[in-house]
Amino acid sequence: MLCAISGEAPQEPVASRKNGTVYEKRLVEKYIEENGKDPVTGEELSIDDLLPLKTERIVAPRPPTLTSIPALLATFQNEWDAVALERYSLKEQLARTREELATALYQLDGATRVIERLSRERDEARDALSKVTVSVGISNGEAMAVDNEGLPEALVAAVEETQAKLSKSRKKRPIPEGWVTSDEVSSFKPSSTDSLPVPQTSSAAVQGAYAAIGGLEGDVAIFSLEAGAMERTIKVDEPVTDTLWADSGKVLFFATSKGSVKRFDGGSEVASFSEHAGPATAISMHPSGQILASVGSDKSIVFYNIADMSRASRVYTNSSITTGVFHPDGHFFAAGTTSGDIKLLMTVNGEEAASFSLGAPVRALAFSENGFFFAATAKGQSSVTVFDLRKEGEAAKVKVLDIGGAVESLAWDYSGQFLATAGPSGVTVQQYTKSAKSWSEPLRTAVVSACVRWCPLAKKLLAVSSDGVVSVLAAGE
Repeated sequence: MLCAISGEAPQEPVASRKNGTVYEKRLVEKYIEENGKDPVTGEELSIDDLLPLKTERIVAPRPPTLTSIPALLATFQNEWDAVALERYSLKEQLARTREELATALYQLDGATRVIERLSRERDEARDALSKVTVSVGISNGEAMAVDNEGLPEALVAAVEETQAKLSKSRKKRPIPEGWVTSDEVSSFKPSSTDSLPVPQTSSAAVQGAYAAIGGLEGDVAIFSLEAGAMERTIKVDEPVTDTLWADSGKVLFFATSKGSVKRFDGGSEVASFSEHAGPATAISMHPSGQILASVGSDKSIVFYNIADMSRASRVYTNSSITTGVFHPDGHFFAAGTTSGDIKLLMTVNGEEAASFSLGAPVRALAFSENGFFFAATAKGQSSVTVFDLRKEGEAAKVKVLDIGGAVESLAWDYSGQFLATAGPSGVTVQQYTKSAKSWSEPLRTAVVSACVRWCPLAKKLLAVSSDGVVSVLAAGE
C-alpha cells in the first residue's frame, strides 16, 4: 500500500471516500488546503472526505549507504552540491528576470513619454487651430494679412462671365408665368405629412419634383413632392450637416460634421474631400455650376473645381463659420460666423468687400434673387434682419421682421417676393411688395420645422422637422 503522491509507504494512511485512493495524510491535507481538489482525479475534495486507515506502523529500513560515517559525509556532500547548483540556477534566473523587468520598465517609460508628447502636441495644435485668424503679429505691432488663395484663371473667367450675364438680366427679369400669388400663399396648409427614417434631420434640398433630406446619423431620404412619400434612401456614413442638388438633379453633395464634402452620383459616392480641420457646416453652388464652396468651423472657406473635382482655393476668416452662400450673381460669397459677423468676400480672390453684424452666432443666411437684399438670423433671435447691399453700416439694415420665435432656416423664392422662415414656433412667409416697398405676412402656420424650402413655381413649401417629419404646404381648395 503506497501513497499516490509520494509513491512510498504512508506513515498515516488515509483513503478518499470518493475514489478510494490511498495517500499520506500530511501530504494530501496540505494539497487540499492549497487546491481543494483530489491530487489524482482533480475532483473537489475536502479533509472530511478522507478516511483514516488502521494499519501497523511501518518502519522504513535504513539504506545501506547510511551505515557508516564516510557514507553519511558523502551523502551530505551530494546534498550540498545539489543545493549549491540550485542556488546558482536561482541566481541566474533572478538576473534574467531583473533584466527583463528593466527592459519592460524602459519600454513603458518610453511609451509614456511618447504618449505625453503626442498629447501635448495635440493639445497645442487644437489650441492653435482655435486661435487661427486672418492676421498674425509682426515686430512693429501691426497686423499682417494671411495670403488667401485666389481662383485659377479659368474659374475667374467663369465667375466674371456669370456675373456679367446675370447682373445684366436680373433687373429686367419678369416674374415667371404661373408663379404663386399672395392669395395662394395665404391659403397654404399641409397637403401631406410623412415621417421619414432620418433621425436628427439637419438639412434639405429641393430639385424639381424631389427633395433630399439629410440627418446627423448619416441617413438621407429622397422624397417625392408629387407622391408625398419617400422613394429611396442613401447612406452617407457620416453625420450630414448640409445637402445640395447639382447638375439638374443628377448629383448630390453633402457636407458632414467630420469635415468631409461628399459627391454622390446615382446614389453612390464617387468623390470625397477632407479639406476642413473640423465640421463642414454648409455648402453652396456657384451660379455657373463650375464652383462648389464649403465652409467649416476651422474658419475657412474652400472652393472646389467641379470639372476635375479638386480644391481650387481656400480663404480664411477670423471666426468659425456657421453658414455660407454665393450671391445670385456669383461675384460675392457671404459667410456667417460664430462672432455674429457676416463677411461678404470676393469670390475670385477672397478679399473682404463688406461686413455686417447680427451680434450673435449667425444661424441662417439667404440672398434674394433681386441681388440687393439678403436676410439673416442669429442664434437665439426671434427676428430676421433684411440687409441692402447698396448701403453700408447700420443703414444697410433696411428691415427687421419680428417672427415671434426662434428661426432656424430661411428660404427666398425665385421671384424675390416671398421669404419663408422656419423654427420651433412654426413656418411663416414674409412678402415684400416692390411697388409699395412694404412688408406683409401672408402666412403663419404652427408646423414645427427645422428646415424650409420652396418647391417649383413656389406652389408648395417643404417643411422638415428635426425628427424627420416632412410636411408639404400647398394652397387649399
